[in-house]
Amino acid sequence: MLAMTADQIDSRNGDDLADEALAILLGLGEDRYVLAPDRTAGDEVQALARDGRAVLDAALALLRTGNWRVGIGIGNVRRPLPDVTRAVGGSAFVNARTAVEEARRHPFGCVVIADDARQTATIQPLIDLLLYFRGRRTDPGWEMWDLMESGLTQKDASERLGITPQAGSRRALAAGVRLDGSARGALASLLDAADPDATSRSGVTGTRED
Repeated sequence: MLAMTADQIDSRNGDDLADEALAILLGLGEDRYVLAPDRTAGDEVQALARDGRAVLDAALALLRTGNWRVGIGIGNVRRPLPDVTRAVGGSAFVNARTAVEEARRHPFGCVVIADDARQTATIQPLIDLLLYFRGRRTDPGWEMWDLMESGLTQKDASERLGITPQAGSRRALAAGVRLDGSARGALASLLDAADPDATSRSGVTGTRED
C-alpha cells in the first residue's frame, strides 16, 4: 500500500502546524484515504492513501507550503487494519519513516522508498523533476495553475485574472500547467504499479477491527 509520513521543518523554532497539515490533507477529499490522516509523535502526520494519485497529491500539497518534508513508503501493511492510521504497521510505514528521514538531506524534501529498490529508482527521479519544475514556477504561474486545476478553462482563467487570452496562454505555457497534469498522471500510474496491494485495494474497506 501507499503510506506517507510528513515531518514539519524547523518545528522547534516555529508554531505547531500539524493540525493545519491535517486540514490540507482532508481538504483534498476524505475518501482518498483508507483511514483518516493522523497526527503521530510530535509534529508528524501520516496518511494511508487509496491510490497513487491520492498519495502524490497529498505529498505535493504539503510540499507546496514549504513547511514540510515528506516520505512516501510503498509496501505491505498488517491486517486487520486498526481504527487509526498511527497504529498501522507494515513495510509501507517502515519505508515512509526511512524516506522522511532521508528527505532531511534531499534537495526537494521528498523521498520515495518501495520494497522493490528498482521501483524506487524509477519513481524518485521523476518526482525530483516534477518538484524541480514546480520550484521554478512564479506566483502568477501558480495563480493560473490554481484556477485551471479548479476546473476553469484557460480562457476563463485568463478572464478571471484580467489578462488577454494570449497572455493567459503564455502564462499557462510558462507555468507548465498541462505538463504538470500529465506528469502527475504518469507518476500516479507508476506508484499504483509499485503498490503490492493494488489488485486487492478495493477489498481494503471493511478490514478494520470492529
